[in-house]
Amino acid sequence: MGIVGEKLNIDFVISTGDNFYKDGLNGVDDPAFYDSFLNVYNASSLQKQWYNVLGNHDYRGDVEVQLSPILTNLDRRWLCLRSYIVNAAIVEFFFVDTTPFVEEYFTNPKEHIYDWKGVLPRQAYVSSILKDLDLALKLSKAKWKMVVGHHTIKTAGHHGVTHELEKQLLPILKENNVDLYLNGHDHCLEHIIDTVSGIHFLTS
Repeated sequence: MGIVGEKLNIDFVISTGDNFYKDGLNGVDDPAFYDSFLNVYNASSLQKQWYNVLGNHDYRGDVEVQLSPILTNLDRRWLCLRSYIVNAAIVEFFFVDTTPFVEEYFTNPKEHIYDWKGVLPRQAYVSSILKDLDLALKLSKAKWKMVVGHHTIKTAGHHGVTHELEKQLLPILKENNVDLYLNGHDHCLEHIIDTVSGIHFLTS
């Protein structure tokens, strides 16, 4: 990754979630921050701003730790918020907290414990994300609009399509002529183009 970063002379890095496997961070002094981030991505080309989004595994720890400015004080590259916008001139990136959309994590957590502080009541939280995203996309003057989330919308991978996002988020992307949806979750690389809407779906 460091070699690619140097070759492309990157300006920043986007992480699509599950930042700390398997169960997020349990405190601001959790050694996983060093073992899985600070001491791993230490190539000179990667000493740029990192924009992170939360994944389902991050919600299995103390999720608010990843949002803490204390981590940014430990490493200035680190930025993680629930949902936010990065304006990069001709392109705007809209980061979306997709984990709370997934019904299964609430009704059938499969013995996992999720940290829902700041999320409940869930429906109000999800509705607010959708409303804010729709408005922000409508107001955007950027040539390119790219939305980043952890979960898939279109995939042929193991986890399959996230039906809650397909039903609730995808119509907003289509209505607002979003160019790209970038996600993680499925452990593969995919590039799918919706020939009707023209949206590119990239899994990394």
